[in-house]
Amino acid sequence: MKTTRAWIALIAAAATMSACGQPEFHYVRDRDGTTYFKVPSSFSRLDASPLERLLSDDHPSSAAAQLRRQQVWSTAYDQAARPAVEHLFGSRDPFVYVTVRKLTDGQRNEISLNRMRDFLLPVTEQTRTAYLMSVLRAGRAPAFSHFEPLMDRELALGDGARGVRVRYNYRIGGEIQTFDQTVILDGQGTSLSVMFLACEATCFTRRAAEFDQIAGSFNLLRLPG
Repeated sequence: MKTTRAWIALIAAAATMSACGQPEFHYVRDRDGTTYFKVPSSFSRLDASPLERLLSDDHPSSAAAQLRRQQVWSTAYDQAARPAVEHLFGSRDPFVYVTVRKLTDGQRNEISLNRMRDFLLPVTEQTRTAYLMSVLRAGRAPAFSHFEPLMDRELALGDGARGVRVRYNYRIGGEIQTFDQTVILDGQGTSLSVMFLACEATCFTRRAAEFDQIAGSFNLLRLPG
């Protein structure tokens, strides 16, 4: 686990580059300052609120939506010429979605490595089977098909934090999309930090080093006190 000094060093580096011209990266922390990462400055930041509404299906005026705004922080970055939150599930340009979620007592009791793997899309065999059965019962074609696992690593971090990083392909609308997802549960089991990287498969292969750099910057920050 990196300390506060690591974050101060990142800020100092960013300030130095700004003095010389365009900074190389956006340096980002969540609302509570516990999770941080960096993305190249060529990415445009998006308002993630429409994406959260899409993922949750909560009515904006509902009690569930109000609770979600208190418990969930999120942001998104897109490198497309015309950035849009819809690019999370289909784009030839890199897309980054990051969210930090405070867990309820019930969620803390249910969290597991497999639930982390299935955070956004069905990854484990059980969840993929359940998804396929549900869409077939509804008489629909699956939006996500031809799953291909590419990487699955368990993460053991400092202060008891743990998590997973998975990478996989899905066919969406005739195109193969690659997704790279890192999920970290803090040592107290109170919050979940998620980074989700997405791009069309050939784009991901061509820019794998850049994606690894972004994912490698994603970590928890231990604050003093």
